[in-house]
Amino acid sequence: QVQLVESGGGLVQAGGSLRLSCAASGRTFSSYAMGWFRQAPGKEREFVAVINWSGTSTYYADSVKGRFTISIDNAKNTGNLQMNSLKPEDTAVYYCAAGSWGTSQYEYGYWGQGTQVTVSS
Repeated sequence: QVQLVESGGGLVQAGGSLRLSCAASGRTFSSYAMGWFRQAPGKEREFVAVINWSGTSTYYADSVKGRFTISIDNAKNTGNLQMNSLKPEDTAVYYCAAGSWGTSQYEYGYWGQGTQVTVSS
């Protein structure tokens, strides 16, 4: 059974940083990509970033480009999302997911439970 477990969320002031991690277990992920999505209250889940499992390709939503960095540690089967220069509009529940490369949530078959990120102004 595939499991994804996020950690690292919390409360931070605007301009601050947080690092989210996603630990994957249960199978070999070499053929998958890892994506990060977020969902704010009353809004649809939106794409944040994606990385292939080898770590050689990344893609970001325009809203986070230049502020967020996605990475992967193959040895630990862990993905990370470094979030800098956080803004109040980044407040959301953040989810990691594993699946095909893409920006649609429907391209991902495995999801973590989500971790809350709150940015105060």
